[in-house]
Parts: sequence; structure tokens; C-alpha cells
Amino acid sequence: MLTEEDLKKAEKYCKDEINTFLLYKTLSNYSKDNKIKEDLNKLSEQELEHYNFWKSLTGHECKADIKPGLLFRILYRLFGPVFTLQVLENNESATIDEYRQFLDKLEDDRQKSTLKKIIQDEEAHERQIIGDIKDIRVKYLSYVALGLADAIVEVSGVHAGFLGATDKTIIAGVAGLVVGFSAALSMAGAAYLQAKQEKSIRASAGATVTGLSYLLTVVILALPYLLLRNILEAFVISLFFATSMISGFTYYTSIIHTQRFSKEIIESLLMLFLTAIAGFFFGDLIGKIFGIKALIG
Repeated sequence: MLTEEDLKKAEKYCKDEINTFLLYKTLSNYSKDNKIKEDLNKLSEQELEHYNFWKSLTGHECKADIKPGLLFRILYRLFGPVFTLQVLENNESATIDEYRQFLDKLEDDRQKSTLKKIIQDEEAHERQIIGDIKDIRVKYLSYVALGLADAIVEVSGVHAGFLGATDKTIIAGVAGLVVGFSAALSMAGAAYLQAKQEKSIRASAGATVTGLSYLLTVVILALPYLLLRNILEAFVISLFFATSMISGFTYYTSIIHTQRFSKEIIESLLMLFLTAIAGFFFGDLIGKIFGIKALIG
């Protein structure tokens, strides 16, 4: 027999499942891609089965405590189905352990068998369905990463170098743009050759995505130097932009590829700050050797 505490847990799980069912159903109705719509329908049907199991234990219908609407549609539209579904699935990972513990409280073999199937669905089947979804954002993700990550590290290093060599913000900003534009063309060429080898996407598209990602990042990082006159303030703001972009992108990719965000962000930020520090000291050394600050005035 289930205790009152067990029934409260079953009630919670019941609500969680009906909430997830409604989310998947809403996203399915919102999707214009027939294959993605079909996959989302599969997920929603699974969640409905899970809901019906917990409903049978509680003995009554469970009322959803969320109303899926604009927020998830915006999330879906901006970041794509894979990211949105992975966020939902990650929130359910802790629930799997609770379901396993609940198995010991069931005496009916049929109920135990059903709960075991639910656990299997949560662990593997749902992630497999998500993995099968073809999302253009994920398809070009590596090319965005190639442009954005390289631009952040390289251009932040250039700006840090000029912080050590000169106090003229406009010079540091223009230098970042010139170096960045040249590097963007170089990276676009490298992406073109990479895409031709992989043959998974059009080479011209891969090159365009990489080049534009690089160039856009360069412009954002150069803006503080073009708008401000204090080079230290410009450097701090530009570094803040770099940190924000790399953190946001790392979080997105860690969700997509189910990686540990903490490990990935520490590695990314460490590379960024070490490059900036090295660039500053090298720029300071070059500035002193050639007397750049005196030359510029």
C-alpha cells in the first residue's frame, strides 16, 4: 500500500508529466516542419502515457500548473527544437532517480513493469527521438563556433596588445577591425575547404556562416573602442562583451551536445583571459622597445 507521502509524490509526478505533455503538444502544433511535428507528437504521446500511469496511482485527474504559450514559442523560434527539447529533458533527469526509488514502493508487478518502461523512455527513447531531429541551427553550429570563438580570442588579444602599446582607443578599435576583417576572410576560406571535405553542407554556406559570425563578433568587440576615449574603459567593456558572448554560446552548445557547462565555460574563459594577458604584456613590451606611445603622441 502506498503511504500518504508516496501519493503526494505520485501527484507531483502526475503534474510534471501533464505539464510536459502540454509543452510537447504546443510545440508540435507550432512547428511547420512535418518531420519535427511527427517527432514532437511521439514525445507528447509518451508523456501522455506516463501521465495516465501516475493518474491511475493517484486515482484522479491531475491539473497542469503551467500554460505553455508565448515563452516556449519564442524559445523554439530563436534557438530551435533541439535546444528547447534538451532543456526540457535536462529538467527531467533528476526525476529519473526519483522514479527508480518509487519502484520499490510498488507491489503490483504490472505497475512495476509500466514504471520500468517509463524510466526507459525517459533515459533513452526520448533522447533518441530528439537526436533524430534535423535542425539547421545544429547543422551549422560548428561553423558558427569556428567564427565566433576564434574571433573572440584573437581580437580580444589584439585589443589587449594595444592596451599595452597605446592609449588611443580609435587606433586599437581600427586595428581590431582590420585584423578581424582579414582573419574573417581567412577563416571563411578554411571553412569552405572543411565543408568541401565533409560534404554534409554546401561549402559556400559553411564559409558564409563562418565569415559572418567572425565579422559580426569583430564589430561588437571593436564598438567600445570606437565610441569611447578611455582605453581601459573600452577594454573592460569589450572584454565583458566577449565574456557574455562566449558564455552564451558555450551554454547553448553544452545543452545541444549534453555536455557539462561548467567544464566547457572554464576552458573557454581561461583561453580568453590568458590570450588577453599575453597580448597586453607583448603589446607593452613592443610599445616600450619602439616607443610607440611617444610616436603616436
